[in-house]
Amino acid sequence: MAKKTYDLLFKLLLIGDSGVGKTCILFRFSDNHFTTTFISTIGIDFKIKTVELRGKKIKLQIWDTAGQERFHTITTSYYRGAMGIMLVYDITNEKTFDDIVKWLRNIDEHANEDVEKMILGNKCDMEEKRVVSKERGEAIAREHGIRFMETSAKANINIDRAFSELAEAILDKTSGREADADHARIAVERRPSRAPPTRACCT
Repeated sequence: MAKKTYDLLFKLLLIGDSGVGKTCILFRFSDNHFTTTFISTIGIDFKIKTVELRGKKIKLQIWDTAGQERFHTITTSYYRGAMGIMLVYDITNEKTFDDIVKWLRNIDEHANEDVEKMILGNKCDMEEKRVVSKERGEAIAREHGIRFMETSAKANINIDRAFSELAEAILDKTSGREADADHARIAVERRPSRAPPTRACCT
């Protein structure tokens, strides 16, 4: 039997409108590669990358979803098992930012309640074409209690950091659950066993 080469497996999901750069973010992180050729994702695709956090080898299974409405039924079925979701918009495209609310609603409807979320304002290298300020991105993330970061797949800005921070947040949550389970187990083990009731003997 093949030896397992990782300690934990985290399933992550990239969502957002078509053309915001989800695939570019994924390729920059997984292969340190960027291409200017835009090919729209058909349905869903994924990459795997193993990272080391706090002495643990963590295998990241990252799913890249299509942003177009016609793939909605396919892509939402992948929300349920996700432990972390990156919601991406394009800082040079107002509509992709406005649609964040729609994507957050999709997460609420289809993902696990305790899924870790992060909003990414992508293409931050294109400052001259910016239409969505960083402050607006921070404000909507604060409003929903979600992490926020601006990224650029092209210039490789904050890509590794974004995945690392999301993975750390998931690790904190899973470590917390393990600790709770250990405490519960110890409490059960320490609970005094009840002696069977003694019966009065009839003579």
